[in-house]
Amino acid sequence: MSPEIIFDILAFLFAISIHESAHAWSAWRLGDSTARYLGRVSLNPLRHIDPIGTVLFPLFGAISGWPILGWAKPTPVNLARLRRPGRDYVLVSVAGPASNFLVAVCALLALLALRLFPPDGDAIVTGLPYHGAHGASLLAGVALLLYRFLLINLLLGIFNLIPIPPLDGSHILAGILPARWSELYQRAGRFGFLLLMLLLWSNVPYFLFSPVLGLVHSLMRL
Repeated sequence: MSPEIIFDILAFLFAISIHESAHAWSAWRLGDSTARYLGRVSLNPLRHIDPIGTVLFPLFGAISGWPILGWAKPTPVNLARLRRPGRDYVLVSVAGPASNFLVAVCALLALLALRLFPPDGDAIVTGLPYHGAHGASLLAGVALLLYRFLLINLLLGIFNLIPIPPLDGSHILAGILPARWSELYQRAGRFGFLLLMLLLWSNVPYFLFSPVLGLVHSLMRL
């Protein structure tokens, strides 16, 4: 198994763990402690694994060469316990992708900081293999791990903002739509999984990811 795949698996497990922990933590802070009592405010991936979203989807991506995408077991939220259910559920939904973007920013800053360590700082920052001294090889390995953390968290954050159930984007959209439209939208959610399959088959996520990845790569080469 290549280092890239191993790093992708580690990054993915961390990404879904911090994503779901952010949902659980924000719900707790906004009045609903359901997920906290179930142990979901945790970076232990075993507490968040969903058979389809955490196992089958990423496995399919690794085998097919597509990006490793997926989701974890949904974090339970009791709307009745939230102080302001309409607003607070949107905030809880936003917290997941926001946590992934925060990790991606930290990984990017760490990669840029590696420019301070010679030799061949550009190769190290972009995660390219560098077969020099042992220290440089170690830095290249660290850079590759950071780059995969950056990539996976960025992709997971963007993917979850797509407004198709069961992704977070659907909860955000349902929360900001007028009540009548929100109800109709949520009823259509039963077809969400089929729509996701269609989007992946038509490569729509690629067109969402490409501009963002292009911007990130531009920043890394400044």
